[in-house]
Amino acid sequence: MNLHLSEISRALGPGAHGALVLDGAGWHTGKSLNLPSNLTLVPLPPYAPELNPMEPAWLYIKSHYLANRIYADHDALYAAGIDGGNRFTADPENVRSVCRTEWSQSAESN
Repeated sequence: MNLHLSEISRALGPGAHGALVLDGAGWHTGKSLNLPSNLTLVPLPPYAPELNPMEPAWLYIKSHYLANRIYADHDALYAAGIDGGNRFTADPENVRSVCRTEWSQSAESN
C-alpha cells in the first residue's frame, strides 16, 4: 500500500493534492502506512458497497470473464483476472454504463 500511495503521490502535478477513496480493507489503515503530504484518504463507511464504484466493476468482470471456468492453477486465474480487467476497461463507455449509479447520475446533471 505504501508503494501504491507513493506512486499516486508522484503522479500528481506540482502543487496538486489528491483524494483517494478507500474501502475498509485493513491495509488501507495499517499503522505502518506512510501517507504522503499531498494525499488525503477518504474512507467509505462500512457496509456501503453501493458507494464504492468498483463493486459493480468487480461483479461485471467476474460474471463476464472469470465465472464458470476451470483454471489450471493460481497463475492461470491471475492471468484471466488481468485479461478480464483489461477487456473491461478497454471500452470507456462500458465502464461508464457498469459503474454509473443513481447518486452519480444526479451529480452529473448538476
